[in-house]
Amino acid sequence: MQLNHARILLTGASGGLGQELARQLAAAGAVLLLAGRDDGRLRSLSASLGNGSTPVCGDLGRPAGVAALAAAARHFEVNVLINNAGVGAFGLLETQEWSTIEEVLATNLEGPIHLTHALLPWLKAQPQAAIVNIGSTFGSLPFPGFAAYSAAKAGLRGFSQALRRELADSLVAVIHVAPRAIDTPLNSAAVNALNRALKNHSDSADDVARQIVAALRRGDGEHHFGFPERLFAWLNGVAPSLIDRGLAGKLPIVKQHSPSS
Repeated sequence: MQLNHARILLTGASGGLGQELARQLAAAGAVLLLAGRDDGRLRSLSASLGNGSTPVCGDLGRPAGVAALAAAARHFEVNVLINNAGVGAFGLLETQEWSTIEEVLATNLEGPIHLTHALLPWLKAQPQAAIVNIGSTFGSLPFPGFAAYSAAKAGLRGFSQALRRELADSLVAVIHVAPRAIDTPLNSAAVNALNRALKNHSDSADDVARQIVAALRRGDGEHHFGFPERLFAWLNGVAPSLIDRGLAGKLPIVKQHSPSS
């Protein structure tokens, strides 16, 4: 896709990855509708881009919020939807509040599907369009301590694959990207401590945004970022019992760092 012709709805624009992604897309010539829940950050980001990008507040967890955001996107004449909004929740499933689990599923899975459903007729009517879903390595390599998050991201990957096949006879590209850990404020202190203890690699928001922009330009379907995580995700698909045994040795460290509630 030629980004200097792109009008993009970017959800989660006020977060660490969202802000960096907005900057790089704007630098490539795209104009953005910046969606999120932090009005102050969105307005500040919009002003810094200075290219006609516009902030819009919306809660993807509420039907009314999705409807309002879809209406704003049509008015803005978007031809690209980037489902970037997401929340994390590290902790053993049995110790987490159900409200936390609901928020993870609603934000990371239900929200993107709902917004895509609302905008799909509009996007299909465009001369060229794309839907980009920001997943996670944990969607292909589910990890202890991240059961709800892994389930949501696995669901988003499945949704992306099915929708891409459903739209094969259309002009709408469906792109799924799966970064490994990203060094952003989304990570809690417990997550950062766990990554250090497990020696997990983390990428900067700048690096991940650059890879997402490249994937959008190419327009092809599925991308896993980072090695060896990409290899382990593939291996989990063909021989999950090997990953079961490998992660069993890490379980004491996960439990040690997991919040109690």
